[in-house]
Amino acid sequence: MHPAHAEPRTRPPEHAPPLASRAAPVLALCSALLLLLVAVRWRPLVNADAAIARTTHRWAVGERGLTHVFRVLTDWVWDPETMRLLCAAAVLWLARRRAGRRPALWVAGTCVLAAVLQQALKAAVGRPRPVWPDPVDSAGYAAFPSGHAMTATVVCGLLLWLIHRRVARTGWRLAVATATVSVVGVGLTRVWLGVHWASDVLGGWLLGATVVAAAVWAYDRRTRGRNPPARTDHRPRVCPAHRVAGKSRHRPSQVRTPRPRREPPDSPRAPLLGSRS
Repeated sequence: MHPAHAEPRTRPPEHAPPLASRAAPVLALCSALLLLLVAVRWRPLVNADAAIARTTHRWAVGERGLTHVFRVLTDWVWDPETMRLLCAAAVLWLARRRAGRRPALWVAGTCVLAAVLQQALKAAVGRPRPVWPDPVDSAGYAAFPSGHAMTATVVCGLLLWLIHRRVARTGWRLAVATATVSVVGVGLTRVWLGVHWASDVLGGWLLGATVVAAAVWAYDRRTRGRNPPARTDHRPRVCPAHRVAGKSRHRPSQVRTPRPRREPPDSPRAPLLGSRS
């Protein structure tokens, strides 16, 4: 009786498109559109930025205590230099392990590329910052994009990519919450302190997310090209001898040959000593 043949299982796709490969083009398109609107000084965007800036500046002047807290956060906790030092510490920690050298170099290169892109866009767009008769803070260089917002987005995004699936669920949720508060918080403080337009912060978020998504997608593609996917068909391998229909399920080496029966000496069938056959 032959065993019944099991129905073939549906094999999952070997190269499922990652989230980064789908998010990178969308983020890049949104970043390019916003950059174009800022460069041509689109009137509705300029008016919206001015209205938001006037409102937040009025709040900042009236709430001196909260404004001081925001200055400490934006100048010391969420400062680009602080974020880059945090990223450098993660890179050094990864570089100590042989398996972590490649992602460490990838993270360091992405941070350098983001800094160069940020300064290049500031110089190309040349957008002036808000000017107030009673400023609560000051900043240099051009306005678009926000360096604080873009740096925080890049660093926090890369750190989340590094620790993904390397920590417990509680630790992962805590990391996501911390990164979200940092990225959103630094953008709000820049607008509150009157050193950036709202679209500057939005551009920093979009450009930073674009850089992270592109870096993750490129790294995954490069790694998947070097390491081919593992075998997804987990059905047991069948010996070629077992595939022959109608044959015994035993291997040839396992088939036993019956031994000749030995007769007792006093049996009439036993051969006599000295007899000739």
